[in-house]
Amino acid sequence: MEFTASLACIIFINPFLPFYHRKVALTIPLSDYSATAENPILCDLNQEQLKAVTAPISNLLVLAGAGSGKTRVLVHRLAWLIDHYHVNPNEILAMTFTNKAAGEMKRRTAKLLNVSVKSMWIGTFHSMAYRLLRQHHREAGLPENFEILDADDQIRMVRRIIRQMDLTEHTNDAREMAQYINRWKDDGLRPQDLENTIHARKRTPYQIYIKYQENCEKHGLVDFGDLLLRSHELWLNHKDLLEQYRSRFRHILIDEFQDTNLIQYAWLTMVAGSQNKVMVVGDDDQSIYGWRGAQITNIRRFASEYPTVQTIKLEQNYRSTQTILNAANAVIKNNPSRLGKTLWTQAANGEMIKGFKAANGFDEADFVAQTCEHLLDTKGYSPNQIAVLYRNNSQSRLIEQIFNHRAMPFIIHGGTRFYDRLEVRNALAYMRLIQNPHANSAFERIVNVPPRGIGSRTLETIRTTATQNNTSNWEAAKLALENKLLPTRADRAVKTFISLIEKLIKQSRDKSLADVANIAVRQSGLYKFHESESGELARMRTENLDELLIACAQFAIFDTDIEQDEVDSDTVLRDFLDRATLDAGDYRNEDNDAINLMTLHSAKGLEFSVVFVTGLEEDLFPHYLVKNDPDREEEERRLAYVGITRAMERLYVTFADTRATSFQQRETKRTPSRYLREIPTQYLSWVGDNPYQKERPMTRDDMYVRSPIYLNNTAQYYGNSRITHKKLGPGRVTNTRGESDSKQVEIEFSDGSRKWFLASSPFLVQE
Repeated sequence: MEFTASLACIIFINPFLPFYHRKVALTIPLSDYSATAENPILCDLNQEQLKAVTAPISNLLVLAGAGSGKTRVLVHRLAWLIDHYHVNPNEILAMTFTNKAAGEMKRRTAKLLNVSVKSMWIGTFHSMAYRLLRQHHREAGLPENFEILDADDQIRMVRRIIRQMDLTEHTNDAREMAQYINRWKDDGLRPQDLENTIHARKRTPYQIYIKYQENCEKHGLVDFGDLLLRSHELWLNHKDLLEQYRSRFRHILIDEFQDTNLIQYAWLTMVAGSQNKVMVVGDDDQSIYGWRGAQITNIRRFASEYPTVQTIKLEQNYRSTQTILNAANAVIKNNPSRLGKTLWTQAANGEMIKGFKAANGFDEADFVAQTCEHLLDTKGYSPNQIAVLYRNNSQSRLIEQIFNHRAMPFIIHGGTRFYDRLEVRNALAYMRLIQNPHANSAFERIVNVPPRGIGSRTLETIRTTATQNNTSNWEAAKLALENKLLPTRADRAVKTFISLIEKLIKQSRDKSLADVANIAVRQSGLYKFHESESGELARMRTENLDELLIACAQFAIFDTDIEQDEVDSDTVLRDFLDRATLDAGDYRNEDNDAINLMTLHSAKGLEFSVVFVTGLEEDLFPHYLVKNDPDREEEERRLAYVGITRAMERLYVTFADTRATSFQQRETKRTPSRYLREIPTQYLSWVGDNPYQKERPMTRDDMYVRSPIYLNNTAQYYGNSRITHKKLGPGRVTNTRGESDSKQVEIEFSDGSRKWFLASSPFLVQE
């Protein structure tokens, strides 16, 4: 079989011809395409990429695996349509998901064709819809000078509507309500479409949506969701315009198709019609954004709903070693609904994947930190070549703590450091007031959290009183009450707050740090306050509060720097609060030369020489919320696939034998993630214990284990050995388990209590 290709005339080009007619048609066998160095469009393409770029004009589905050069294929196909098939550039519509990607597409296309592409329709879905509405604002029912609402503007408007409707702002979070509105628009639904089907639980967001849309219509405002929905409605209501654009855009190319939502698919279907040719590039194995509206079914529907679709798979990977790819292939093949492809590379097999079974979360974080130090010191890596990935934001706390302890630079991508998170700072402020009610910054932070009717005027009166009397806000509040300086309602609210703090101080007297934290978080009403927030936000906030309680329980026994004879509850509390403040303040001047910490969702589209995928335990990853939901279970496995394929050279996978999680605050025995079991053993080398070797049956005592920390040199311990814990005192070894670096010892103390520790813990001294 032969195909027609075009070689650019390097010397003799008629400058008066449009650039898309400057060609010399030649017939070249497919096998010879890779040798056509004269044509930059066909240079450096592998056989499958070449097949996609030079395919006959038809509907085309390119299943592009991770690191397979999909954007390159899309750009070269666009150039090939112009250079070889004589397609007028104005007949091409090319869309992707970010302005950065669209800019890169324009730059590469211009370089390949050596022409300007400013007049071409290349951009994001939203920018294309915006361009359409600007040109046809009247038909779309918009004023000529309509404004676009960004995300912050939208949230501010929703917040105003919530207040106008006399709704409680806390239980109707503006950000959460905006997400409802955006999701409905992404699904192509106006308020009138929801009227008869809305669930009772969503009645309030629906009513806010009605008011919000009325406000947008009244003031000529368009949010991001409305750009696509309005332009789709424009075509529905004006068939003449639709036919005009169908006649124009004969060739449509879309990148990242697995991330499209319902309105984007409907938008594409509308402009494509039955005659225009569509090329979509995507990877169903990397569809991980279902929670924000992406429809993996779109990429599956395309092959069945569009006529004569040619499917081409890009399976050659240019990022990772074959060992890493083999692991990724083995994991993702367990998803029954996938379209199917197998990644491979011409690169070497590379390093074995390293697995580590940690004794607990501390041990896991310390292993990651030690390994990073080793790689930086001996393997020539720079910090920004390393990424540590985790399923939930709350998991970063221990990693941050250990990295800070070791003075290792790191940056949190797409999130906030643990001790900087709003709910954590609120809890720390309560704990600080319990420890020192004269702490002004803590007082101001939570005097009205949860809301209790103490507004800015009341707070300003308290500040003024404090300044006039040279005292703290706490004492000034009492003076304001004594001297009747506050209105009745504010007076009552301040009395309630002072009584609450005094009660918390009394309840916390002589209590452990863990108990004080629990009192501060629970008795203050803070946990219930954040728990009552909407949906995903509530889950995230409460998980972080639970993680703070875990941090306090672990710190009180293992992590304080106070000498043994100095330990008392107030000193430990002060030490913890100071440490939390220091942790939050470390490395404020973050630059690019830092280790990358991020959730797996944030890692999509990125690549790193070294990747750690942590927390690979059942109920953590895969998350317990996806159980018994086949679609969500498949998306969770795709998330594992994305994590694995971020690694270029070295991949580490870790889990903890015991862990205190947000939903189980006691340290409990963990089960290795199914994703670990799905990686073939020939690609995985375990550091220390292999968790799949036969173990003794687990006893009831194994279920709950206190947290040991920091892995140093392992000592030898035997039954009945006398031993001293630097903080808990003398005891004797009653049991051991595990081997080598993961060996643990059970110690019985003089009070009869028994606890498990790493044999390597620096707190243990053998007599």
